[in-house]
Amino acid sequence: MFQKIVLLVGKVNENIPDFLIFARSNLNHMNGNITLTMIKPEAVRNGHTGHILAKITEGGFGIVAMKYLKLTREQAEKFYEVHRERPFYKDLVEFMTSGPIVAAILKKDNAVEEYRSYIGSTNPKDAAPGTVRALYGTNIQENAVHGSDSDENAAREASFFFSELERY
Repeated sequence: MFQKIVLLVGKVNENIPDFLIFARSNLNHMNGNITLTMIKPEAVRNGHTGHILAKITEGGFGIVAMKYLKLTREQAEKFYEVHRERPFYKDLVEFMTSGPIVAAILKKDNAVEEYRSYIGSTNPKDAAPGTVRALYGTNIQENAVHGSDSDENAAREASFFFSELERY
């Protein structure tokens, strides 16, 4: 870790405080080992937040950052922009703005693939027994949680919700 910091110091502006250089180094170290999850509005409304967070930590995922918030329409549209042309986009934005969510960055080796397996199929009816979506999902849209689908999207999605200084 120290060598990475030394290399970064040589490349960045001297006016950037050392603690910001360290934060950037930490994030670069975590690439490939983080994923973003959101506990969706219906799961929050139905009182499943604590159970889902407990299940996540039982699965060996560490929580790097977490917040409770209600997405605005503009935020939801921007987050799901990659789906703008899909037929479900408007309903998805409407649903994701219908109540508060819990957004969190999770850490584990091979986090994206491990978490997607752990939460189960997008459709809770097809999810393996004991997975998060099988336990707490209602239908294909109200499926309890979001999970990043690639390392690139995990990094993009994590940055959507959390600054570098909000990650531990």
